[in-house]
Amino acid sequence: MAFRLATWNINSVRLRAGLVQRLMQEQAPDVLCLQECKSPVEKIPHAQFAELGYTHMIARGQKGYNGVAILSKMPITEVAAQDFAGLGHARHIAGRLENGVTVHNFYVPAGGDVPDREANEKFGQKLDYLTEMRDWFHTQRPEKAILVGDLNIAPRQDDVWNHKQLLKIVSHTPIEIEHLAQTQEAGGWVDVTRADIPQGLLYSWWSYRAKDWDIADKGRRLDHVWATPDIAGAAHSSKILREARGWEQPSDHAPVFATFDL
Repeated sequence: MAFRLATWNINSVRLRAGLVQRLMQEQAPDVLCLQECKSPVEKIPHAQFAELGYTHMIARGQKGYNGVAILSKMPITEVAAQDFAGLGHARHIAGRLENGVTVHNFYVPAGGDVPDREANEKFGQKLDYLTEMRDWFHTQRPEKAILVGDLNIAPRQDDVWNHKQLLKIVSHTPIEIEHLAQTQEAGGWVDVTRADIPQGLLYSWWSYRAKDWDIADKGRRLDHVWATPDIAGAAHSSKILREARGWEQPSDHAPVFATFDL
């Protein structure tokens, strides 16, 4: 059984419901994981998505902030929703598909603007969140699982437009990269996107602040698709749909795709 999965920080699922529908119609992933839904679960416009075949949904939401949802053409059963670092935020949901694959959808805290936990509480929360993710996966040791989402870290030098300039910018600092690496190692996760596209600059986020994001092209790869080693070899056809960043009233993130032949 082959299925196609996508992850997208939508930056308000109600404001951009039309963009979600466009992605469903044009790209037709079997499973679509959304982050930063900014909506209580009951107000996510699931009926609109169900009309396009996405009849199954699991989600965690809150008014105006955060929020994660998994929309699926296939039945999916919720198996976990963790509140790492005790923030009280809707940042994680996990479900199991009928083929036995567990999908984890994460929205890791952005961490504010100052990469110092003493000067910036949000940065400390981000590091603590990643530490608790690491510890959870140490005990879980996931199998037949996929982890996706806006992890808010661009780990590689070619995941950012300028490595040297961004070393002191939140999302690419050495301490964040190390925390992410420890989390990845704890679960044995394989970076599917980079396994598929091992070389070259690769971005999934471009700031709204740029006058022309496409020409400036100062991007970062903040959105990820990982898989456990037992199924990572079945992944292929990874891509980032850059064009979606240029749609009308877009999210500042682009969707990331992978296909799994299982």
